[in-house]
Amino acid sequence: MQLVEPRPSRPIPIRITPLIDVVFILLVFFMLTSRLLPVGYLELGNNTSKRNTVTGEPIPVLTVDVAGSVLWNQDTLSLNDAIKELTASGITEVNVGTQPDTGLGHFTRVLTGLDAKGIKTHWKRATEANP
Repeated sequence: MQLVEPRPSRPIPIRITPLIDVVFILLVFFMLTSRLLPVGYLELGNNTSKRNTVTGEPIPVLTVDVAGSVLWNQDTLSLNDAIKELTASGITEVNVGTQPDTGLGHFTRVLTGLDAKGIKTHWKRATEANP
């Protein structure tokens, strides 16, 4: 006695109608979600109108040492003295770096002090020893 029916000898046809429906739905989806604008009219979100295009003096580099002092122009200054000299020089933007062994507390104190006086800071922590 056989419980399973024998397999038919001819191949089962694949019905194409559901596949065509899926392709049509995908086509409609991509047509509705894409924009067909010319490349010349492509709007970019990079507002650079606030940037100054005139090249001038380079931005000064301040280095925070292990003791928390600020190194600038070959001088070692306290944070308050550095802020006074920067303000007197009319500098409103600086790059702040650190020596590899500088503590996070010293770095944060200098960064906060400069920011509180309206001096814009850019920073990068050093990864190798400074000469």
